[in-house]
Amino acid sequence: MANFYTDNPDLKFHLHHPLMKRIVSLKERNYADKDKFDYAPIDFEDAMDSYEKVLEIVGEISGDIISPNAEAVDHDGPELIDGRVKYADGTVQNIEALRQAGLMGMSLPRRFDGLNFPIVPYIMAADIVSRADTGFVNIWGLQDCAETINEFATEEQKARYLKRVSEGETMAMDLTEPDAGSDLQAVMLKATFDEKRNTWLLNGVKRFITNGDGDIALVLARSEDGTTDGRGLSMFIYDKRDGGVTVRRIENKMGIKGSPTCELVFKNAPSELCGSRKLGLIKYVMALMNGARLGITAQSVGVSEAAYRESLAYAKERKQFGKAIIEFPAVYEMLSVMKAKLDASRTLLYETSRFVDIYKTLMHISEERDLTKEEKEEQKYYQKLADIFTPLSKGITSEYCNQNAYDAVQIHGGSGFMKDYPVERIYRDARITSIYEGTTQLQVVAAIRGVTTGGYLNRIREYEAETIKPEIEGYRRVLIGMTEEYEAAVKKVTEFNNNEFIDFHARRLVEMAGHIVMGYLLLLDCNRDHKFWKTLEVFLKFGRSQNASRAEFIKYSSPNDIGKFKIE
Repeated sequence: MANFYTDNPDLKFHLHHPLMKRIVSLKERNYADKDKFDYAPIDFEDAMDSYEKVLEIVGEISGDIISPNAEAVDHDGPELIDGRVKYADGTVQNIEALRQAGLMGMSLPRRFDGLNFPIVPYIMAADIVSRADTGFVNIWGLQDCAETINEFATEEQKARYLKRVSEGETMAMDLTEPDAGSDLQAVMLKATFDEKRNTWLLNGVKRFITNGDGDIALVLARSEDGTTDGRGLSMFIYDKRDGGVTVRRIENKMGIKGSPTCELVFKNAPSELCGSRKLGLIKYVMALMNGARLGITAQSVGVSEAAYRESLAYAKERKQFGKAIIEFPAVYEMLSVMKAKLDASRTLLYETSRFVDIYKTLMHISEERDLTKEEKEEQKYYQKLADIFTPLSKGITSEYCNQNAYDAVQIHGGSGFMKDYPVERIYRDARITSIYEGTTQLQVVAAIRGVTTGGYLNRIREYEAETIKPEIEGYRRVLIGMTEEYEAAVKKVTEFNNNEFIDFHARRLVEMAGHIVMGYLLLLDCNRDHKFWKTLEVFLKFGRSQNASRAEFIKYSSPNDIGKFKIE
């Protein structure tokens, strides 16, 4: 029987990062729940043991149920019946297995029947489930929307909705519209307060809504008459039990076919305000999207894992010219780069998750008591890191996942183009990761601030100052050289004080920073466990060459050149 947690020791390695002691202490409020809930941990070791046991259950369900169901779910997909979504049979089985295991409210507080897990083990569960079925994690993983309710809703709303999520009800975030995709300021779904019914009524259309027929939805709507920008938008909680919303259609997608992507019609749909008016986009969607982007990063890593494992197994079994194809340099070089991209993606995912864990938990603590001066500084420090690492992680790992899926099909040759092998589905599923929850281009728009403000460079210097074993010092010298090259590129682009020139080179600069950051993270992983030395070597060769080509492009460009790239 397969277990997608225990068969991957890299997951346990990242779970037991030294910073977890601080994260768990904060999350457990120094283990204050141990006298209130019999399943609350009594100390750090007990908490980590709990995380491991739950992840083993996630791994078992993923390996024994979700993964075997994936092909049938991809083939059958959901159905639209009388304005409602009917999941594929395999999807129903998956949800029920996770519901019975109590895995539908992993990060929610225990008072709402959740497990009160930090973000790291929750994201690790998403990583595992994504390896099993990329599309299914879009249904299970949307429980992350509950975090927005937990952060911004009233206590009465939390009590009513969060326990339902923990019991297994599904969620959705209804943001985009036919004329408002990435530009959410253009949202026009109308929210009107009905005095007689003492409720908000929603009217309009939403499109491209993942799991759009979920039980509970967060809906972005225009509450302020006469507005046309983000300042007129508020966030609402919609309960499917109240009616007023029908599913017009389920989109026929290239991949993630088991996950219903819906067009919804709202006709006087009752809803309730979440948080304050006018802050829907400015505050709540930003928090919601950052969480979603971390989830897509985990999804991307899970896809990379699946693509790599399928390729490795096939390369060992497939024989050509009298020997297994893994013995050919053209193939084993591809596999080694795939593994390097996978390991680099995963270490960046969990570094980002740790940053988010600390600042979010301190934010919740600040609602319970005043933070100390040191805690306020800690929260500010990690929030700044989370803000620049989240778009970096989503952008790079989703691109790597697409590259790994492409190479997986290539290694399979003609067989990879056939539905007989999982890589055909993996390839189709991978494509969406660099599109939804903000395209790679939009991630670059968010991440470039980390370049121009020096945020990435400051963190790189902190990595550079870490104490490491003498035998890996040479790798640090390589990274120092890459950093000098990056600094020169940043200086060249910013010295003209030309925003269009910065935007033109933004992706190159962000990717250069990403290669250095991931290189240092792999170096520090190698410092803890020598098993990563091969990945570190391969990734540094890859990253160094990638950065050199970007630096060369920037070196010989000027603001006068960019007009040559404009298409008339």
